[in-house]
Amino acid sequence: MRLAFMGSPDFAVPALHALHAAGHDIVAVYCQPARPAGRGQALRRCPVHVAAENLGLPVRTPVRLRTDPPAQAAFAALDLDVAIVAAYGLILPQAMLDAPRRGCLNIHASLLPRWRGAAPIQAAILAGDRQTGITIMQMEAGLDSGPMLLSRSVPITDRTTAAALHDTLASIGAELILEALSSAPQPQPQPDDGASYAAKLGREDGRVDWTQPAEAIDRQVRAFDPWPGTFTMLDGVALKVLAARLAVRRADEAAAPGTVLDTALTIACGTGAIRLTRVQLPGRGPLDAAAFLRGHPVAPGTRLGG
Repeated sequence: MRLAFMGSPDFAVPALHALHAAGHDIVAVYCQPARPAGRGQALRRCPVHVAAENLGLPVRTPVRLRTDPPAQAAFAALDLDVAIVAAYGLILPQAMLDAPRRGCLNIHASLLPRWRGAAPIQAAILAGDRQTGITIMQMEAGLDSGPMLLSRSVPITDRTTAAALHDTLASIGAELILEALSSAPQPQPQPDDGASYAAKLGREDGRVDWTQPAEAIDRQVRAFDPWPGTFTMLDGVALKVLAARLAVRRADEAAAPGTVLDTALTIACGTGAIRLTRVQLPGRGPLDAAAFLRGHPVAPGTRLGG
């Protein structure tokens, strides 16, 4: 099948590899332009760009599409059967949605309509959902609102992290898009109710609010691994919380939220307590809590946050 692939991050790479291995004619790969990254601010290509070049596929990196008629015309000139979109990062105008003979299919990391938007993996864990999955969707002008072709669910456990879930869903997405292309399933409208919006995340979303219940903070740590990360303030420095566990808090411990309760980094929350098990200071490597405390003792009664 003659197709274009449109994606940028690691999540999209397995699907690109699967389509290539299956023998589809990938005539163009669209992804975000290279951007400055790291301490030296050298230009860095996104993972899909790197993968496409390694496969010998032509890459296009338009800065915008909706206000770029020449880019839209160049897309239409590809004479596509279908376009496959996976976390691309640019909104496709209607002219591009209509250009391929079979339209544009999106690999979306949620059981639609549960989480539409930019961060469905994180949102599912943060909300305490017990399952999520992949939906292959026929794209339309609305945000992740198009009819569904295929879906597959996976469980979310009490220890599931966004990093692990990301990899699982990326692999499933690669399998399902091949099935969607080979079987051409009948599109089904999304239900009218149950839709939620997973907004794009920023670093400040990772700040711990210790007045929240311990269960909510535990979900935050797992949902924001690795991006945007979770942090709290310790002596005026942002301490990254890389892993944590729910802890038992005695009924007579009346400490304020954010108070260190013991010598093992157990922290009082709005209700309950949580133990930090892996942390990181700026400019330092990650450390298990015991190793961190040997070099940076934190006395019981210390207040985190602020």
